Formats: sequence, C-alpha cells, structure tokens
Amino acid sequence: MRTVMPDSLVATAAPDQDRAPAHASEGRRRALGIAYVVASGLCFGSMPLFARRAAADGVDTATLLLLRFSFAGAFMWSLALARGVVVPRGRALAMLAAMGAVGYAGQAFCYFASLRLASAGLVALLLYLYPALVALLARVVFGHRLTPVQLGAVALALAGSVLTVGRAGDGQPLGIFLAVLAAVIYSAYILTGSRLPPGVTPTACTAVVTTSAALVYAGVVAVRGAHLPATPGGWAAAVGIALVGTVFAIGFFLAGLERVGAVRASVYSSVEPVFTLGLAAVFLGEAVTPLRVAGGALIILAVILLARADGRT
Repeated sequence: MRTVMPDSLVATAAPDQDRAPAHASEGRRRALGIAYVVASGLCFGSMPLFARRAAADGVDTATLLLLRFSFAGAFMWSLALARGVVVPRGRALAMLAAMGAVGYAGQAFCYFASLRLASAGLVALLLYLYPALVALLARVVFGHRLTPVQLGAVALALAGSVLTVGRAGDGQPLGIFLAVLAAVIYSAYILTGSRLPPGVTPTACTAVVTTSAALVYAGVVAVRGAHLPATPGGWAAAVGIALVGTVFAIGFFLAGLERVGAVRASVYSSVEPVFTLGLAAVFLGEAVTPLRVAGGALIILAVILLARADGRT
C-alpha cells in the first residue's frame, strides 16, 4: 500500500498549488478501491443465482464446491507465483490448511446447502450475522471487552435476524439453521485467522485456504461420485460460481482492500446482501417484504457500527 504523508508535512514540503494533484490522486485511489469492494460484493452476491441454476441441473453441493475451490485455488496460486509471494510454512501453514479444510469448507457447505432449503435473500441476510458473532465470540473465547457500541451492534444484529426470518415462510427450519451455522463457522474462521503469525499475505492465505477446501471436496466426490452438470447452462452456472463468485470476487476484494484498508472494506462489503436481495427478486422471483428489508437494514447498520468502532480504535 502506498504511504501518504500527513497534510501538515505536505503543507511544509510544497506550495499550495502542488498539493491539489496529490490529494486528487489519493481521492481517485480511494474511489477506485471503493468501486473494487462494491464490485466484489456484487460478485459474491450473485452466487445464489448460479447455485440455484446448477442445482436445477443436477449438480450436488460437493461437486459444485469442488469445482469452485479448484478454480479459485488455481487462480490464487498463479497470482502468488506471478507476485513472488512467499508460501507460509510451519505453524502458519498448518493453521491455514485447517482454516480451509474445516472452516471454509464447512462454512461453504452450510451456505450452499441452506440455499436449497431457504430463499437466497434470507440466507444472505442471516450470513451477515457474522460480524456480531465475531464480537461475541471474541468476548467469550479471548476475553475481549465489548464496548457499548459493540453491544448495541450485537443487539441490532440479533433484532434484525428476528425480523429477517419472520415466520420463515420461504425457508425450512433446517435451511435457517444451516444459514446461521454458516455465520457461526465463518466467525470462528475469522477469529482463527486473527491469530495467524505475522507476515502471511492475503494472496498466500487465500491460495492455501482454497486449495485445502478443494482437497476436502475432492475426497468427498471420490467417495460419493461426481454429479456434473448435464447441460451447457448448468456448466455455465458452475463456472460462474468459480469465476464470478470466487475468483473475481476475491480478486476485486483484495484490490479494494489494498486501497481503502480493512475497516472501510468491511463497511462497503455490506452491500453484498442488498445485491443478493435485489438479484433474487429480479431473477428468482423472491418476494422482498417490508419486514425483511427492515431486518436487513438493522443487520447492515450493525456491521457499519462495528466497523466504525474498529476504525476509531
């Protein structure tokens, strides 16, 4: 990431007329970073559409995730080699492998399985409980003190989830349970990642995690057999999840993260469930009820409050 001098140092180092281009350049850099993160949210938010199309073509969850993580792993290793990224070793490698084989693989299975039992909008909103769950688990596991803002954000997220689920008319109880479980597993995944040794780059991390997840599903598919797409449309959906919902989504997010930082990126990425709701309403015919909109707004507000609190610290 490019280092920017504080305004006070810039003022003493150059005349006023020379400051405008520097500020304008930084503004363009930040705007580009925001655009990358928003594009990443749109890519991630499109996954339910591809998943529904692949499922309708007979592709089971394990085969779909094998295709997804295999493509993503190949892409990230190519990127790592092109950048000369150092591959983690020892404890860091073991932690990343476990995060991929247990955390990311388990979270992905719960997420995609829940899409078969509940609406895409409901699943997307319930998944975004994870920032509040991270705060709670950090308090329980690591003893981190929760500030009043964090407690308020947790309360908002829980209230939003109640409104979002409602009477569960478009989701079976098992689907709702799996969506919440996906959020819980992802929260544990994030907390584990926060304990990684220093010096592990996002590219190397993503490469190892996606490859580990791919190996898990390769074993599952080897035992149960592959259920590949039967039509070109099914193959297009599977490739769409691998490329749009994983490779492009991760690539855009990493590019945005480099330009705007982790806290801002987490705020802007909260557009993902909004995109999913909109896309599901347009392409899948899912109803967008006032209660669901209100619940989703509370969950996203909780995410923003948590991110702003992190930014101040």
